[in-house]
Amino acid sequence: MIRRFTGWHMTGILIAFFAVVIAVNLLMATVAIRSFGGTVVDNSYVESQKFNHYLAQARAQDRLGWKDDVALDAARHVTLTLTDSAGAPIREARITAIAQHPLDRAPDIAISFHETAPGHYVGDRALPAGRWQLRADINHGAQHLLREVF
Repeated sequence: MIRRFTGWHMTGILIAFFAVVIAVNLLMATVAIRSFGGTVVDNSYVESQKFNHYLAQARAQDRLGWKDDVALDAARHVTLTLTDSAGAPIREARITAIAQHPLDRAPDIAISFHETAPGHYVGDRALPAGRWQLRADINHGAQHLLREVF
């Protein structure tokens, strides 16, 4: 015997459909809110006015010809290898850096580097797990470089 399709069946189908849609929307909104740490910049207009300054820094860095190789060692300390345009190690540089979480989900970490081998520098503290950007301030004699490393 075949049951008739009634208005109650249609009501049940509509309620189930919209319950699934609402549940998925709530789940997606919750994931979005929990995964975004906050403001990337406080004022995008002011930050855009600094763009030419950032380009000038990048050009100055290109003129120096310095190369860097950044990595994390087994203990999660930042290691930085610096070479000049000829591939020779840059020795006795004074390097400090700020490690920043890309979405400000963790406080900034100040790092000082010491030279362990010619042109090879190791940070004084370990980074917690996660994604980090490093802004290094490198001084070598009269040369000064402010560099976004990674």
